[in-house]
Amino acid sequence: MVPFRAAVEAGDVEAAVGLLAEDVVFRSPIVFKPYRGRAEVGVILHAVSQVFEDFRYTREIGAPDAYDHALVFEARVGERQLEGCDFIHTGEHGQIEELVVMVRPLSGALALAEAMQAQLALSEQ
Repeated sequence: MVPFRAAVEAGDVEAAVGLLAEDVVFRSPIVFKPYRGRAEVGVILHAVSQVFEDFRYTREIGAPDAYDHALVFEARVGERQLEGCDFIHTGEHGQIEELVVMVRPLSGALALAEAMQAQLALSEQ
């Protein structure tokens, strides 16, 4: 099992953030510009942990020793169900260098965008 998956499933956001490379790149399903750096991506991971409900990984794709993995998930944001995938690229030392998230359907992505905007605004206060 990918260590990121284990941390997320355990609800341990700090452990998940600890797996990120210092210069990690996060590509969001909601915004065009990527987020860069462990601190910035950590804020996003903390926010999404508050937004997603009934989150569960349903499939893991990739060889155990590979640098690339896909973690398929299902979750709910309010009344909207969504499916998604975390595409993870790790470096030779096992740290996550790139994290790309995609979600569907559009109604779920829109609900996610709205909820994340509200959650990030709360965290800035």
